[in-house]
Amino acid sequence: MAKVQEPSNNRLLSLDFYRGVTMFLLIAEFSHLFTYMVAPEFEGTIVHAIGEQFHHMEWEGMHFWDLIQPFFMFIVGVAMPLSFHKRIARGDTYNQVFKHALKRAFLMLVLGWALYCIDPGKIVFRFQNVLAQLSVTYILAFIILKRPVAVQIAFSVFLILISEALYRFFPLEGFNHAFLPGENFGAWFNILISGKEDGGHWAMFNAIPTAAHTIWGVLAGQLMMGNKTDKRKLQILLVTGVLGLIIGFGLSPFTPIIKRISTSTFVFASGGWSILALALCYWLIDMRKYQKGVLFFAIVGMNPLFIYLFAHVGGADLIRKIVLPFSNAIFAGMGEVYAMLILSIIVLFFLWYLCYWLYKKRIYIKI
Repeated sequence: MAKVQEPSNNRLLSLDFYRGVTMFLLIAEFSHLFTYMVAPEFEGTIVHAIGEQFHHMEWEGMHFWDLIQPFFMFIVGVAMPLSFHKRIARGDTYNQVFKHALKRAFLMLVLGWALYCIDPGKIVFRFQNVLAQLSVTYILAFIILKRPVAVQIAFSVFLILISEALYRFFPLEGFNHAFLPGENFGAWFNILISGKEDGGHWAMFNAIPTAAHTIWGVLAGQLMMGNKTDKRKLQILLVTGVLGLIIGFGLSPFTPIIKRISTSTFVFASGGWSILALALCYWLIDMRKYQKGVLFFAIVGMNPLFIYLFAHVGGADLIRKIVLPFSNAIFAGMGEVYAMLILSIIVLFFLWYLCYWLYKKRIYIKI
């Protein structure tokens, strides 16, 4: 599974930065930084206002934090055609690459599922986290990777419309209220797979409509690899990103934006933001050549699977326990919430430093 690889000399720096920032924020959650930012002591301050954006909406609407998973799924899609052509160029056949994609998707599914079995200490069947969801979106995007652009777009929209129809027209009593928590198709599907509804109403079926994020990422990656000028590439990204926002927010009076069940409007709106985020990174880093600070985040994105799993299975908490007595000795006089906030920042720094150490040792753990 794990292997040491040399980084590519022909990297898209904007993609490295985009992936790195996304992963940095993901591991920041395990440091509990965002939890302390919304402590009552910060009520009414800019810290609290920012902290609220790093928490999911309870149901309808969108915070910045609701975009992190779409960002990650989109980024994986952007990298797919780059990786595919690299493997073909070195002599792999399509069948070999397809087998590798199947293996990778299976391992992501198993790892994502296994994370849910750790805390209860028994086998449970849940597939709502980013790895489990990505395993489905990844293989769906790969299957049509070589198809024309129109086919890829049509397939992504088809997946969104299928989900929309299932929620709106699901006939089973008790689960026929499309956009009510616990009373919709997503809740029924959760019960079918795991035997119970998810406490936060996160739907396992989200992997189907959000496959659009990975497919749109593939299209963006193919655009980046194409012969168009940088300016034209940027224009296409901007237009498609804005189009996603117009569709998502424009249709929200009819279909509410709800991340927990990945409604069609959420997929379009978050997809639009994902594309615009890439456009911003591409313009700033690859076109304007503003690369100050890029490496700081990029090194986190070079070992995304490792650092996510490490933080998720208790690595962040272990660092926290080690640092806690020393942090308290220095910062306890500032008050508990301030001391805990500083502790979280220190934990995040050590998580980042682990990525930096791997980078310096030229160790890149992949599947």
